[in-house]
Amino acid sequence: MDAVFRALDDSSRRLLLDSLFDEDGQTLAQLTTQLPTMTRFGVMNHLRVLEDAGVVVTRKVGRNKHHYLNPVPIREVHDRWISRYTEPLAGGLSRLKQQLEGETMTAPSHVYQTYIRCTPEAAWDAIVNGDQTVQYYYGTRVESDFTEAAPVRYLSPDGSVVADGVIIAVEKPHRLELMFHARWDQELSDEGPVRMVWIIDEADGLTSVTVESHLDPESKTYGEFSGGIPYIVAGMKTLLETGKPLA
Repeated sequence: MDAVFRALDDSSRRLLLDSLFDEDGQTLAQLTTQLPTMTRFGVMNHLRVLEDAGVVVTRKVGRNKHHYLNPVPIREVHDRWISRYTEPLAGGLSRLKQQLEGETMTAPSHVYQTYIRCTPEAAWDAIVNGDQTVQYYYGTRVESDFTEAAPVRYLSPDGSVVADGVIIAVEKPHRLELMFHARWDQELSDEGPVRMVWIIDEADGLTSVTVESHLDPESKTYGEFSGGIPYIVAGMKTLLETGKPLA
């Protein structure tokens, strides 16, 4: 958390984060225009501090490096220091940019990432085990055999389908791709499914969990996912590290 506070303790870095909030996935050239009096090298240094703190995550697509606002560490600060006294916060970002197969790879519309003190196998189990998702995934229980082309459903406590979809690819315990179709709201359902990718890696004795989403920034789903996914990822981290769900 110290790195997060240091990263936010600079007006230029906060401006870069604001810019990514407004338009996620920008390249260095685009972000440089937000600080016209600063050199390209200076902007790169600020971005490096934000990356080191985990509040910015990058993905290289072709020759371009795209930068994404990662609200999860900020959400974790919120949950530790603020949500004890106020109701939980929700944000705004993500929708489908890429079809199932056969298209040129495009950058995700947003990337969320956190680091958890657990094994990759434990993180994988938290994603695919209904007894665990019910504790952090808004009370829903996942059902699937998690093989390619298998159906997947998220069920509410009363058994109704909150979301469904299909598994695209499985690389246990490191990668899970699926199409996720929200059913809790008719407008979201009408917008169609969202492509989501869960990526699990080992990093310096920790396990990194990244969620990539491909969405239309103009969609209602984009707004719903922006607040929902950081809460889910933060809840997963809390569950795995403490054995208890977020309060």
